Amino acid sequence: MLTIRAATRHAAAIAAADDLLGKQRIERLFVGAVARAAWLGGDVDAGAIDVLGLMQPQQKNNVAMMAANRGFGVDRDEIERTAELDLVPLTFDGVRVHVLVASNALYARMFANACAAQCNDREVRVPAAEDLALLLAMSDDDDAVRRLAMSAGFDRALYNEKLVSIGLAASVLA
Repeated sequence: MLTIRAATRHAAAIAAADDLLGKQRIERLFVGAVARAAWLGGDVDAGAIDVLGLMQPQQKNNVAMMAANRGFGVDRDEIERTAELDLVPLTFDGVRVHVLVASNALYARMFANACAAQCNDREVRVPAAEDLALLLAMSDDDDAVRRLAMSAGFDRALYNEKLVSIGLAASVLA
């Protein structure tokens, strides 16, 4: 199983976000710094916690309402400003938490291939290495993509197939 090392406040924010979405029976994947730490090492000790929730856009209000009742900071003005985005911005003990709405087929497929990772005493899910590499490639983090592609078990053919399916054939790995 993958291991995520996180500072105390960030580990608490990960656990709280996992609980928040779990109580609402929303499937979730931790992406961003959490997934990167799971696959590439390093500590989650700065920046935001990004969690992808498999939900309909109309469920965003429920997430914000429940978050406010579960110790999260919820800025109603910020929620309104981000209404057009598939995002619910929150804070937990001073740590930013972004709940991203996974509402398209690309994200939904990531859930099927997700991997378990341990953060302290909590098991959470992160995208498979190939899916994380795809997200990193879209962020132009070529170094991280190369490091992931060299890791044991990385399915280069599957990764290249995903790139081609979304119109990025020029980025396939040789």
